[in-house]
Amino acid sequence: MEGVIDAVTRDLLTRQPGFDWTVTEFVRVVDARLPPRVYYKTCPELALQPARTPSGVPVHLQLLGSDPAALAANARQALQLGVSSIDLNFGCPAKLVNRHDGGASLLRDPRRVHAAVAAVHGAVGHAMPVTAKIRLGFSDRRLAIACARAAEQGGATQLVVHARTRDEGYRPPAHWEWIGHIRRHLSIPVVANGDIWSLEDYWKARTLSGCRDVMLGRGALADPWLAPRIHHWLATGERLTGTSWQARAALLTAYAATQREKLQARVVVSLVKQWLNQMRHRDAVAAQHFEELKRITDLDALLAGLETTPTALGQKTCEPA
Repeated sequence: MEGVIDAVTRDLLTRQPGFDWTVTEFVRVVDARLPPRVYYKTCPELALQPARTPSGVPVHLQLLGSDPAALAANARQALQLGVSSIDLNFGCPAKLVNRHDGGASLLRDPRRVHAAVAAVHGAVGHAMPVTAKIRLGFSDRRLAIACARAAEQGGATQLVVHARTRDEGYRPPAHWEWIGHIRRHLSIPVVANGDIWSLEDYWKARTLSGCRDVMLGRGALADPWLAPRIHHWLATGERLTGTSWQARAALLTAYAATQREKLQARVVVSLVKQWLNQMRHRDAVAAQHFEELKRITDLDALLAGLETTPTALGQKTCEPA
């Protein structure tokens, strides 16, 4: 979720019940200990100890890298700055990241997963939990269980599993049943991730994986009220209807208002369109707004356009999720 889930987004998404914790964009670790400013930029919530969003949801710092010594040095740096939990990224499928020996590229050798987790765990001891996120493999699933076991044996206290290989990218379907295969071989909690867009997807992912918890990534951006609806459903048994365009527009407007306090208007335009683009894949009204607004370059005009009714849709509203 690099370039997508920043502190402003984390704040907006966690203002309603539904998220137990959230994760930063990854801090890229190469071969040296990074200065504190890098951590404060990625995780400004460190100003609140322990790190949490303004509504009180814990924020975990994510590291991405392959050099055990460098990861350990940066874990110690994070500990000194007040980070309360470190997550290790072995799931990023991006070609640039993988070419530079990061993310899912380590899934080709479980020994490297173990070395990275063990180095970070050894650096922080029991001062904070170390968690990890993996995929089902790089090109295939042959090493899925071995990589998961390597993370656990290295000291990970929880494992998030995205239900696809690196080569599968984000192409449907997500293989939630494979998360179940992994879960049955581990003693630490396993969290299901991938293609959870609706209440139905949430329930299927839990049922097929056997996991108690799920992680939302793109699904939370596509529908910022998905986690609150899941929370409400579990608490009351009541299924709330889908998110209205008015609610989506208000969120994007609030997002723009906060971002423009520190960023140039043209950058904010790009960020708002980026989030709207995430929404359009699962909502017809958002899709029509995106088509009508994608060429606008003026921020105020873009925000005004969010308040209008797309000409092709009239007064159409969102379908229930």
